[in-house]
Amino acid sequence: MSWWQQPLVGFDLETTGTDPAVDRIVTAALVDTVGAVRVEAANWLLDPGVPIPAEAEAIHGIGDALARSRGRQAKEAVEEIAAALCARIADGRPVVAFNAPFDLSLLDAELRRYGLPTLAERLGRPVGPVLDALVIDRAVDRYRKGSRTLQRVCEVYGVELTDAHEAGSDALAAVRVAVALAGRYPAEVGEVAPAELHARQIGWYREWAEGLQAWLRRGKDPLAVVDPRWPSRVSEQQLPGPTG
Repeated sequence: MSWWQQPLVGFDLETTGTDPAVDRIVTAALVDTVGAVRVEAANWLLDPGVPIPAEAEAIHGIGDALARSRGRQAKEAVEEIAAALCARIADGRPVVAFNAPFDLSLLDAELRRYGLPTLAERLGRPVGPVLDALVIDRAVDRYRKGSRTLQRVCEVYGVELTDAHEAGSDALAAVRVAVALAGRYPAEVGEVAPAELHARQIGWYREWAEGLQAWLRRGKDPLAVVDPRWPSRVSEQQLPGPTG
């Protein structure tokens, strides 16, 4: 069977902001699937230990009162999330995300913040294979105009997103978009082994980042820098590539 018919794990975080280096996890989800079919999910609500800005609360609906009264202690929960994700990777499940450098980098930054091993340190190699529905969509349909938010991409591929910015819903939607991409683009996506698709995404993301940086420097910001690293920007270890 092709990868999109086999076990996958969707991964998503909702956070205090948009900077992976400094912002904190508020909710997290791992959604186990077989292809596009949801099997089970693990969800976490954290007390991030810092105030949740109103702008972030407006997006995901979690404020300080709820996080402090019902959220898990951050260090304990971050360890649990990382252990659960790495167990699935070690079991051979590709990780599916939408904009993986945000979620994986932020989780690694949280692990370092609390003196815990990063994902790569736990695995003894870089995280992967990762299937990033956003990166794949940009590569195979690069000339499509308009927004590429998860909501909009779901519309393009006929995927129902029932509760946007709820981590479990977004994680499942990312998996279903990836599966839809595999069906629509079999030669470029569906028939490619996960490890090879992971390797291609490194190049696709770098190409996109360099193009965006050049565009920004021509107009809006002559000093703009767009980080080309994918799927994570935190761990710098030189380790063997992912398998699977």
